[in-house]
Amino acid sequence: MFKPARRVAIAAFAAAATLLAPMLAGVAQAQIPYSQLKTASRPNPADQPKYAAVVVDANTGEVLYARRADSQRYPASITKVMTLYLAFEAISEGRMKPTDLITVSAKAAAQPPTKLGMTAGDVITVDDAMKAIAVKSANDMAVALAEHMSNGSEAKFAALMTLRAQELGMLNTRFVNASGLPDSRQISTARDIAILSRAVMRDFPQYYSLFNLRTFTYRGVSMNNHNRLLFRMEGVDGLKTGYTNASGYNLAASGVQDGRRLIVVMLGGTSNAARDNHVQELLMTGFDVIRRRERGEQILVAQSLFEPPPPPEVQYASVEQGDVDMPGATFASGPPVGAMTVSRSMPPVANPPTKPARKAASPKKPKGQWAAQVGAFKSKDQARTQLTTIRKRFGKVLDDAEGVIGSKVGGYFRVQFTGLTADDARAACKALSAKRQTCMVIAPGR
Repeated sequence: MFKPARRVAIAAFAAAATLLAPMLAGVAQAQIPYSQLKTASRPNPADQPKYAAVVVDANTGEVLYARRADSQRYPASITKVMTLYLAFEAISEGRMKPTDLITVSAKAAAQPPTKLGMTAGDVITVDDAMKAIAVKSANDMAVALAEHMSNGSEAKFAALMTLRAQELGMLNTRFVNASGLPDSRQISTARDIAILSRAVMRDFPQYYSLFNLRTFTYRGVSMNNHNRLLFRMEGVDGLKTGYTNASGYNLAASGVQDGRRLIVVMLGGTSNAARDNHVQELLMTGFDVIRRRERGEQILVAQSLFEPPPPPEVQYASVEQGDVDMPGATFASGPPVGAMTVSRSMPPVANPPTKPARKAASPKKPKGQWAAQVGAFKSKDQARTQLTTIRKRFGKVLDDAEGVIGSKVGGYFRVQFTGLTADDARAACKALSAKRQTCMVIAPGR
């Protein structure tokens, strides 16, 4: 008698449980903190092997979050930020004008996408070339601009890029081209890219808005900026995206809220969407941390994201590479690069020097009137690079000499070390020649 009734009751209870299960699950899920809920529903980008990131308070230089920030990675098209930095520098010093015309070389025209698509012999203004680089990430314009600024040699321009990077404090960065196209020797770190981003904002605020251009129209064709955060997150005003097969999806971004500016650099994303979502989350969390600190809380971004501290070991990028801001590029390998010294500490990202750090030599009484000449160049930039290189390589040999770049004579800037005796000049040139460095002894009056 009671068995049928019990079976009916059990069936009714099971049906009710089935109906209530989704509701109960929803209630239980709603109790998970939002940050944890997101990481539970999709992979955490920080777990990817190529991932590296840093969040910096641009006002103070404090590192609010860091994960493999000093590990070597491929910067890809974020390289173009340094290319534009040197262009801004040339314009501000009067060595180049936005209205100057650039003639596109065959090498520049042959660059793979993304590109503006100009042919060899075409002419474009410096201003339009810079906009194409910032918005379209045009590889052909990066090479054309580099050649325009270095007497036709992208390699020499890349050497100047590396030199300026070192002077700005980007100690783990090396450039070999102006575009970020594939080369295993071209490396940087999330921290170094943050240093460069701060330097651009501080040194050239009048040109920083170039990174905030949503669109650029050239010859009737409109192009949208690859940095989608410009379109979807309030306060974001720069900087640059990048993609290589080896690096993954990269983004250096900056934004302002409540008068405070943050810089976020993320390298090694698995897709455009994953990268953009993660950088937006880091920006939002960073601004929230700043607001909570102003209320007296002691908190870091990692704590707010419920993330463990980064592992102590430094992870290096593989030697594979493929670039442009779209998939499918091929890898052109270069000579292998030796291991570089990488800092494992996480000090603040300090302000770069107001001017590139060049030590002012204290006045020395010249020993003589002889000189050692170490090169003659048509470009003053190339002469500066040579002067700095010789100082670094042969500082002990030329310690008593004064390095100078003479006025342009016969179309060339001569790099000389003056104030030497005849014997000292000959000894210096002998030492330089032994290292296959060209050197000429210059007698007084010559």
